[in-house]
Amino acid sequence: MTTLIEVYNHGPIRELRLARPPVNALDTDLCRQLIHAVEQAMAEDVHGLVLSGNERVFTGGMDVPHLLSHGDDQHALLDSWNAFFGAVRTLAESRIPVVAALTGHAPAGGCVLALCCDYRVMARSTDPAQPFAIGLNEVQVGLVAPEGIQRLLRRAVGVHRAGILLTTAAMVPAEQALQIGLVDELADGDLVVARAVAWLQRLLTMPRQPMLLTRAIARQDLHDALHPDLIRLDRFVEAWYAPDAQQALQALAARLGKG
Repeated sequence: MTTLIEVYNHGPIRELRLARPPVNALDTDLCRQLIHAVEQAMAEDVHGLVLSGNERVFTGGMDVPHLLSHGDDQHALLDSWNAFFGAVRTLAESRIPVVAALTGHAPAGGCVLALCCDYRVMARSTDPAQPFAIGLNEVQVGLVAPEGIQRLLRRAVGVHRAGILLTTAAMVPAEQALQIGLVDELADGDLVVARAVAWLQRLLTMPRQPMLLTRAIARQDLHDALHPDLIRLDRFVEAWYAPDAQQALQALAARLGKG
């Protein structure tokens, strides 16, 4: 099996770096390896996790060409989406704190993963005219963000603003993302991981059990949002095959193929 996640230890903190070139697109294997890596870290009594990507892209979100390759095989498509939502729930339910080191763009599935983390550090672009961006732009590619995913965004930015961002498929530049609470901190690109580690190091100076128990209470709404009844994967997969969704998805795949 190809290793799609690189592991780096920073004392009791472990960095899991997504490593599926060129944009860390989330296919079934990457999602399953992420689940395994988080579970292994907890089994090995790691005290905190940093989830990072490459220097331009945290993750480009779901691998749409991979998903389209399933064709009419709804079982295979459901398996791929189950792997993604499994990774999302694994992060959300992690017993140890997780920081998203957003080393570049984080659209769609990348934003979802980030929203499941305790803290989000995002890179400033070296070119102000081309800032890194984060957002749930599912509508733009013909998909509907399930209620549970919408709750994750509301949790960060509030109900009204989340509704606008979701409906308009907005990709939010890093500086604005900081202003509205979608990310918690900005850093120069080569310092993003270091800042994420530093935040965890400060957190880990707290009395361990009170911190972890308080954290669990604070994140209960996140767990609740990801209940299968609020994701409704059956409905999501059914909508995948709608003509307008397929048209938008095929157009996206064509653009990616030219990239």
